[in-house]
Amino acid sequence: MRSPWLWAALVAALGLVVLDAAADGRLGFAVGYGVVALAVAWWTSPWRGRRGGTTHEEVLSMADTDPRKGVVVYWRPGCGFCAMLRARLGALREQATWVNIWEDEEAAAYVREVNGGNETVPTVVIDGIPRTNPDPALVAERLREA
Repeated sequence: MRSPWLWAALVAALGLVVLDAAADGRLGFAVGYGVVALAVAWWTSPWRGRRGGTTHEEVLSMADTDPRKGVVVYWRPGCGFCAMLRARLGALREQATWVNIWEDEEAAAYVREVNGGNETVPTVVIDGIPRTNPDPALVAERLREA
């Protein structure tokens, strides 16, 4: 969810459901749904995961001998597949270069270019070859080689 306005509308809708349940006296449901709504709001937040990371332009300007260029992961906040890749890589994830496509329009355009017009993430570039949602074992193997 890229748009802060769309995210705000989602949060407002979830909040109205919680308030309606509380007004009807269904406090247990309101509390339970409120917890779920907070988790959904956090997970889909357009600001989650923003760290001022690497940009696509910086990746392009890296020397071919730069070890950070060996594995470049294009990702976005709220993506379950990206979160799974990050978790499965464990400590190795620090050796990859992570580019948030929601913060970098050039990165989003690159991901669309290599994925037939879709912003499918994670798109992982390993030694210059883009792979869409690759097996985490493949990514980890390449990171161990570095």
